Amino acid sequence: MPLHIVAKDESESILGVVPLYLKSHSYGEFVFDHSWADAYRSFGGRYYPKLQCCVPFTPVTGPRILTRNVPCKDQVFEAIVSAMTELAAKLQVSSLHITFPSGAEWNKLREKGFSQRIGMQYHWQNRDYKNFDEFLMDMKQSKRKNIRQERKKIGTQNLKMRRLRGDEIKARHWDSFYDFYRNTTDNKWGTPYLTREFFHVMASKLGDEVLLVLAEENEEPVAGALNLIGGDTLFGRLWGCRPDSYYPSLHFEACYYQAIEAAIELNLKTVEAGAQGEHKIQRGYLPVKTYSCHYIFDEGFKQAIDEFLVRESNQVDFVIKLMHEDGPFKEKIE
Repeated sequence: MPLHIVAKDESESILGVVPLYLKSHSYGEFVFDHSWADAYRSFGGRYYPKLQCCVPFTPVTGPRILTRNVPCKDQVFEAIVSAMTELAAKLQVSSLHITFPSGAEWNKLREKGFSQRIGMQYHWQNRDYKNFDEFLMDMKQSKRKNIRQERKKIGTQNLKMRRLRGDEIKARHWDSFYDFYRNTTDNKWGTPYLTREFFHVMASKLGDEVLLVLAEENEEPVAGALNLIGGDTLFGRLWGCRPDSYYPSLHFEACYYQAIEAAIELNLKTVEAGAQGEHKIQRGYLPVKTYSCHYIFDEGFKQAIDEFLVRESNQVDFVIKLMHEDGPFKEKIE
């Protein structure tokens, strides 16, 4: 249920906005607190409903408390945060959560009584590569060999890869991709929250910011990966294939290698390939930190969560350090 907060000045001009939702579950967030809900229930309380500040279904870091660049910007930020916590108290919810905020927001919210959590994603960084082979030369020999072998499999399976943008993506392509998307959600017990019409509308609104990777066999699409371009980053979002198909290494090609080639071609700095997946490391995607903030009203439960977050943060820091030290590149890349 949307409960967005808008900050206005005396003349009703909008100074700030925060996307906020009242939720009765924890789905579509990519910051997992299901165990917190179970623990809170054992603690004798009701975890749901809760308030969630987020971009739904989107594990992408960015500003969450949106303010105009005005002289009173800091005061607007403070006012919005206060309004959020006051609304949470008024609704008598267990907690207020802000997922994937910017690092600057994350640090500011610590001073406001929010518990801080870190997570991990895998991103590919463009070191001014001129082509894919130049990127491969930065990899350790064993990883470079593995990637080349995986990519060779595409040609031997009579598959052709295509990258389409904007008007190049026709209605028939979106219809095929929707079927691939439904196959993914059906096989992984997911919820198909996006409709067939969504993809057509998104394409008409975003134009060249949409990049669709298609794998074709005999000119018929058999799999696809949806990417969005924003700023200097390529965001990998969805993948799917035909239900009756199995093509070795096609997932890696469509989602990771095609994204890298596109980023190099378009001179983009980063590829964010979505949440989770340690298999991305050997394909050149290194771990980076993500952030979330949690305002928990029950002091006893907050203390327990804070103790857990210290242990979890230490573990995430350790894992990231280990993965960078034993990474796929010939030299350590920050």
